[in-house]
Amino acid sequence: MPELPEVEVVRRGLETHVTGRTLVAVEVLHPRPVRRDPRGPEGFAAALTGRRVEAVRRRGKYFWLALDHGDALLGHLGMSGQMLVQPVGAPDERHLRVRFALSPALADTEGERLELRFVDQRMFGGLAFSPGGAELPSEIAHIARDPLDPAFDDDAFVGRVRRRSSGIKRQLLDQSLVSGVGNIYADEALWRARVHGERPGDRLTRAQVREVLAQARAVMAAALDEGGTSFDALYVNVNGESGYFDRSLLAYGQEGLPCGRCGTPIRRVSFMNRSSYFCPHCQPAPRRRRTGLDT
Repeated sequence: MPELPEVEVVRRGLETHVTGRTLVAVEVLHPRPVRRDPRGPEGFAAALTGRRVEAVRRRGKYFWLALDHGDALLGHLGMSGQMLVQPVGAPDERHLRVRFALSPALADTEGERLELRFVDQRMFGGLAFSPGGAELPSEIAHIARDPLDPAFDDDAFVGRVRRRSSGIKRQLLDQSLVSGVGNIYADEALWRARVHGERPGDRLTRAQVREVLAQARAVMAAALDEGGTSFDALYVNVNGESGYFDRSLLAYGQEGLPCGRCGTPIRRVSFMNRSSYFCPHCQPAPRRRRTGLDT
């Protein structure tokens, strides 16, 4: 699933190519991607046709096009969603679901005619019209800020983590606590910080939690510099280009390979219907809490 760096790469691409343009026509080719919009496909298209894109914003793994009159087009890529900017007349992608015809940019009235296309093979992603959602759609107001957000409150995050007994990786994936840190970057941040994902938050020092947060920021910033992480052709930027951060992963997906610090083989364990990767030497598992039954 695309994580924060991948969605931010897409957001930046949309900001470059779509801001200032008008959605002159909207065509829903399959109803599933707009299933969460109560207006249905026809109402979704009608609500967006003729609207001008003022900005492109993101909260965690959600992005939205801020429209004129304070509304928004909210989107999530799901497992395989893509937002592609294509010239009018380019062959349709096999899994094209929604097409937006774009006006020329204001400064380029004679420029190439473009379309914005939502392509989604598995159709776990989706789009919805959000009335009044230009600044922050109400549908995602419950989602916390992410570590790359300038308004992220480090002190509040550290305090909340240390008040919980759940493992630090589970907390990193809790979107009400911190958004955008998915399975890949959680494993990478924890490896960099030398912290086991099952270590309870209330057994971490403030310095340890701050180090995990710092490493989450560092690994996501590095991924952004390389265009995100692409394991297959399903994640691409708006121009259809893959990211290359998968070549820099040091923990995730490295089962059996030597740890880059100590040489111990990286281990993989099941975690929340996914996998966790860690170095058993650099990231020692926490000791079991003692109870009255242990005496």
